[in-house]
Amino acid sequence: VGLYLWQHIFGGHLEPADVTAQWREGSQKAGKTYFSFLTGPSVVPGYFSVEAEHVVLVLNGREPAKVAYATQWLHYAQTLMDTRKIQHVAVVLLGNERCSNAWIQPYLKRNGGFVDLLFVTYDCAFVNGEDIFQWPLGVATYRNFPVVEPSWSMLHDPRSYLCNFLGTIYKNSSRETLMEILKQDGLDKLCWIAAREQWQPQETNESFKNYQDALLQSDLTLCPVGINTECYRIYEACSYGSLPVIEDVMTPGDCGNSSMYHRAPLQLLKTMGAPFIFIKNWKELPAILEKEKTMSLQEKIQRRKKLLEWYRNFKAWMRQKFINTLENSFLPSDKG
Repeated sequence: VGLYLWQHIFGGHLEPADVTAQWREGSQKAGKTYFSFLTGPSVVPGYFSVEAEHVVLVLNGREPAKVAYATQWLHYAQTLMDTRKIQHVAVVLLGNERCSNAWIQPYLKRNGGFVDLLFVTYDCAFVNGEDIFQWPLGVATYRNFPVVEPSWSMLHDPRSYLCNFLGTIYKNSSRETLMEILKQDGLDKLCWIAAREQWQPQETNESFKNYQDALLQSDLTLCPVGINTECYRIYEACSYGSLPVIEDVMTPGDCGNSSMYHRAPLQLLKTMGAPFIFIKNWKELPAILEKEKTMSLQEKIQRRKKLLEWYRNFKAWMRQKFINTLENSFLPSDKG
């Protein structure tokens, strides 16, 4: 989520370019602020740039082991606050997929802690638009998903497949329903479908290339719910101009509407006017694919342009919102 913030939303670069490097850094001026970004296995609690007065920690709160490591960072930051080494702390949190993020609450300033601002992924119910903001999940940077520059052919070439789904089929999930529906009318012949029984965290070079080709070669990308409705696939499809078809249902857990948004799931994307196809049930898919068959290339080109333009604007808006929120909170206003 940190790399998505820096490379995709900020358009920043990192040195060295080698993704396996122990320590990578980049910097840029944005708004009134000079941002310096550090990442890599060597960036551990107790070790970061001394001259910074304001710090944004990008933390992983996905599961108990990650939360334990994240709290080490928070305790380190608290020590720096107590000794006046730093003045302000914000957190960008890769939240838990079931939105069980209560552990972070005591660290927030509003609850007597020291964290001024929290940007959190998924439809976390305590997002309030004042000091707690929803943040996009983004692409799977841990699988080295690249920053994609739209090309002429990506926009204009006919694509070989109506849709794609490359992913894991969990037992008794809507993904099984999806596969049955695709097989029924031979729709799976028109789409690039590669299903596996078990999730694999590490891609091989070949499977990753296949996945990128599938996005590039399909007009639609099917996005069934996993543990959460929001998934990397949505943003990865946008990168290649393949329209996400999203199963718009709430997943079990603590995610839901917040005081700010009432359109869960995917409140942030919906509020930003994402031009996706939202469906409640995969039974709606055959009709969607029938319509795809009748669309002209010209109509598809227009749709791709609209999608890529929306995604570019979405990232620019998130960047601006992030910078403004930090500056308004951290930098003293000049109003005498």
